[in-house]
Amino acid sequence: MSFFRSSLSRRAIAAAALALTAGGLLPLTASAQQPQAAAFPTKPVRIITPFPVGGGPDGVARLVADKLSRAWGQPVVVENRPGGNGFIAIDAFKRGAKDGHDIIVLDNVHLAAYPALFKKLPYDASKDFDALLPLFKTYFFFTVGTNSKYKTVGDLIADAKANPGKLDYGSWSVGNPVHLGSELFESATGTQMEHIIYKETTQLYTSVATGELAFALGSSATAGPLQRANKLRFLAVAAPQRNAAFPDVPTVGESGGPKGFEVIGWNAIAVPKGLPASVTDKIKRDIEKGLAEPDVLEKFKSFGYEPFPTTRPQFDQFVATETKRFTDVIRKANVSLD
Repeated sequence: MSFFRSSLSRRAIAAAALALTAGGLLPLTASAQQPQAAAFPTKPVRIITPFPVGGGPDGVARLVADKLSRAWGQPVVVENRPGGNGFIAIDAFKRGAKDGHDIIVLDNVHLAAYPALFKKLPYDASKDFDALLPLFKTYFFFTVGTNSKYKTVGDLIADAKANPGKLDYGSWSVGNPVHLGSELFESATGTQMEHIIYKETTQLYTSVATGELAFALGSSATAGPLQRANKLRFLAVAAPQRNAAFPDVPTVGESGGPKGFEVIGWNAIAVPKGLPASVTDKIKRDIEKGLAEPDVLEKFKSFGYEPFPTTRPQFDQFVATETKRFTDVIRKANVSLD
């Protein structure tokens, strides 16, 4: 009798253990996996950026790093890897951590223009990145020298049509938003102008201010210092409506140019492909929370940037639309970088 009770006890224990394995331990195992994502990050995080120290994009990256460091209780550092069309930074990201502890800042050119500008890219925008969310957007102004004869965008168009190929504009390279935006302007107005390339932005906008160059597109971050010094004038903003910081500057359509003409720049955070949704959701949620804080919004104003809140599907569609727009103008202008 004692043996029977002992055997029954063992069988009961075994059955209970089996039931626990089937109905209890499996949920425990699944729940045990959740804290791994919930605990992210488990070590310092690196934000790799292709932009140099000191510019607006670098400033935003450092604001984001500070907010995330406070939220996560882990150091979040910005690593600047400028040069090489952004390829130096992208290569560092591709060789970095694949678990979300390395993320990268990219702009619209890297994601939407370069695939059409280069026949061979050292990255695949659709496979190497998951463009998680935009950080900001900025619209570009048509800038001329303070003493320029051009008073409206309509004046520029009229002169360009009267003198095909003679009116010049500038940018700092082939394929940047200022260059491609100007190509888009030529296409929209049926004009032909000459593109002059300068080594860097300071030289570019100084040449506009002195009258050496007819005009250039510029953001309030890049052209703003000379505009505030009364050496540049903003003819118009290439945006859907007037900029709140420059209420007296008309839109391109209001200034005699094409209605609805836009030239926009934006930066985005990208993460490695294949991260668990819980990790990408956390990164996105915490960055969005930081970007919405009053001190960040105030800093955006000083940079001339605007918040860019959007959902993942909306941003994916936006990137696809931007890619098509850039591709069309690049093919029409027959521009290539290799």
